[in-house]
Amino acid sequence: MLLQATGITKSYGITNVLDGISLQVNEKERVGLVGVNGAGKSTFLQILAGEMSYDSGQIHKSKETTVGYLAQNSGLQSDKSIMEEMLAVFAPLIEAEAELRQLEESISDPRLADDAKRYEELLERYAKRSDWFKDHGGYEMQTRIRSVLHGMGFGDFPPDTPIATLSGGQKTRLALARILLQAPDLLMLDEPTNHLDIETLTWLEDYLRSYPGGILVVSHDRYFLDRLVTTIVEIERHQSRRYTGNYSRYMELKAAEYETRMKQYEKQQDEIARLEDFVQRNIVRASTTKRAQSRRKALEKMDRIEKPLGELKKASFSFEADFMSGKEVLQLRDVAVSFSEDAEPLFRNASFELRRGDTAALIGPNGIGKSTLLQCLTGSRQPSAGTVNWGTKVKIAYYDQEQTALNPSNTVLEELWSEYPMLEEARIRTVLGNFLFSGEDVLKKISALSGGEKARVSLSKLMLRGANMLILDEPTNHLDLVSREVLEAALIDFDGTLLFISHDRYFLNKMAERVLELHPGGIDPYLGNYDDYIEKKRELAAIALEEAEQAAAKRARSLDTDNLAADKGTANSYEADKQQKREERTRQRKITELEDQISRLEAEIAELEQEMAKPEIFQDYVALQAHETSLGDKKGRLAELFDEWEILAAQ
Repeated sequence: MLLQATGITKSYGITNVLDGISLQVNEKERVGLVGVNGAGKSTFLQILAGEMSYDSGQIHKSKETTVGYLAQNSGLQSDKSIMEEMLAVFAPLIEAEAELRQLEESISDPRLADDAKRYEELLERYAKRSDWFKDHGGYEMQTRIRSVLHGMGFGDFPPDTPIATLSGGQKTRLALARILLQAPDLLMLDEPTNHLDIETLTWLEDYLRSYPGGILVVSHDRYFLDRLVTTIVEIERHQSRRYTGNYSRYMELKAAEYETRMKQYEKQQDEIARLEDFVQRNIVRASTTKRAQSRRKALEKMDRIEKPLGELKKASFSFEADFMSGKEVLQLRDVAVSFSEDAEPLFRNASFELRRGDTAALIGPNGIGKSTLLQCLTGSRQPSAGTVNWGTKVKIAYYDQEQTALNPSNTVLEELWSEYPMLEEARIRTVLGNFLFSGEDVLKKISALSGGEKARVSLSKLMLRGANMLILDEPTNHLDLVSREVLEAALIDFDGTLLFISHDRYFLNKMAERVLELHPGGIDPYLGNYDDYIEKKRELAAIALEEAEQAAAKRARSLDTDNLAADKGTANSYEADKQQKREERTRQRKITELEDQISRLEAEIAELEQEMAKPEIFQDYVALQAHETSLGDKKGRLAELFDEWEILAAQ
C-alpha cells in the first residue's frame, strides 16, 4: 500500500465538498478518479498531496513513499533553460558524478603511491560511489531526459531554450516531463492530457502503462482512462465508490449496480405494501389481531432499503437546422497559410470537400495550423493562397475553443439575450436551464465562470443558431465526462454537416466518419473513425517498409548480373524472408490481442468473485448459482485464451 485515505471531509462554510471520501492506492496500481465538474476531485488530490487542509478523516503514507503531484494547468515557472531544469531533477547524481571525477584525479596522482592506506581508502570510496551512481541510473540519466523530452514534444527544441519564452501549454507539458523524470513512488496527475496532441497522448499512455510506481489520475479523457487505469474511484454527491476495471467497465458496473439496487428496492416496497395491507385489513378483527400485530412488528424491525438515487442532473440539448443546405457544402482548394509574406507557410496545398450530412474530423500535431484553417473557413482569416468555396444555403455556426466570442462583462442571461434579442426571457431561461444554469446562476458574470461553464454557454448559443453547418474547435475541452456524452448524443442526432477538431480519441471514434490529417504538405483523407485511421496508417507503414525492402533487394540483385543462379537464390530468399516477416507481424498482433483479452477477462473474474463474497449474493441461492455459472464460463474461456497464447508464444 502506497497511500490510504479514510473518511476525508472538507467543507467551505456550510457547503460540503467532500463527505467521507476513502481511497487506497497500492504498488503499481493505476487508479482513475472521476466525477462531474465541481465534484471535488482536484480538491481531494490537493489534500492528498498535502497542499490543502481537511476537516476530518485520516491519511496514511509510509515515510519511504515519495509522492509527485502535478496540478491542473500548472505550468513550469523557471528562469533556467529546458536542459538545466531537467538536469536539476538529477542533482544528487550530478554531484556523485562530479565526486567520481575528483576521485579519479586523486587516484591517478603518483604522489599517493607511497601512502597505501590512503590509496586503499580512495579506491574503496570510488567503488562504493560508482556502484551507487550505477544503481540509481546515473548512466541512463541523459538518455532518460532525451527520451522524455522527445515524447513530450520537445525533441526539436534547442536544450538551451529559456523556459520563460515558452507558451502556457508548453510550460504545462514541461512540468509533466519533469515529474515523469522524478519518478516518484506515487504519481498524482490532475488532467495531464490537457494541451497534448494525439501523438504525445499516445506516448504518455505507453510511458505510464510501464511506469514502475503507482498512479492516481484525474482525467476526462475516456480513451486515456480505458487504456491506462485498472481501478476507477467515482466521487458523486460528495462521496466515493470504488470499481474494478477501466472506464468502460466502470460504466457497465455502475449501470448494473443501479439496476440491481432498484430491483431490491422495488421488491421490498412490494413486500411492505403487502404487509401493510394485511395489517390494515386484519388488525381490528379479533380472530386475526395476533397475526396482524406480528406483521406490524416485522414492518417496524425491517431494515428499509433507501431508493437508489438516479443519475445527477445533466445538460439536455439538441442541434436543429432552420433549413437544409445544398448537396455541395464546402470545397477547399490548395489553401496555404503563412503569418507573413517572407515566412514559411504553416501548411500548403490543403484541399478537401464536404457534402451535406458529412461528419469529418480534422487532426494533426499541435502548431500545424488546424485552428487557423478553421478561421479561414469562417472568414476571420484570409488564406495566403488557394480558395474556400461554400455551397448554397449554408448557415455556419462556429465553436471557438478559446471562447473569445464571449463578453466577460455580460451575465450569462445577457450573453444569450444580446445574441438573440428577439427571444423572450422565458425561452432564454429555459435554454439555459437545459445547460444547467438555473435560478440565480443566469446572473453570474461570464468572467466568473469556470471553463466548463463557459463551454456550456457557448454550446447554448450554438444550439440557438439553427445552423446546418457546425464547425467545432475542441468542443469537449473543459467538459466533464457526462457533458461529453450529452454532446455526442446531440451531434449524432444532428442532420446537418459537421467539421471538428478534437484530441479526444473517444469522441473521434464515436463521431468521425472521415479523418482529415493536416500536415505541412496538405491534407490526407481517411475513411472511418480514429481507430480505422490508425489501422490504415499501420497498413501504409507496413507497405512502405515492404516496398523499401523490395527496392533494397532489387538493388542488391542488380549488382551481380553475372551469376543468375545467385540472383534466383537471392529472390527466393527475399520472398521467403518477406513471408516470414509478415507471419511474425501477424503472430505478434495476435499475441497482443490475446493478452488484452486475458487482462480484461481476469479483471471480470476478480470482480465476479468479489460480488459472490457479498452477503446479498452469497445468501441468495439463485443469484449465487447464476454467478457461479458465469464464473465457470469465464474461467473456461480464460483457459482457452491461455492455451492459444502459449501456442503462439512458443512458435
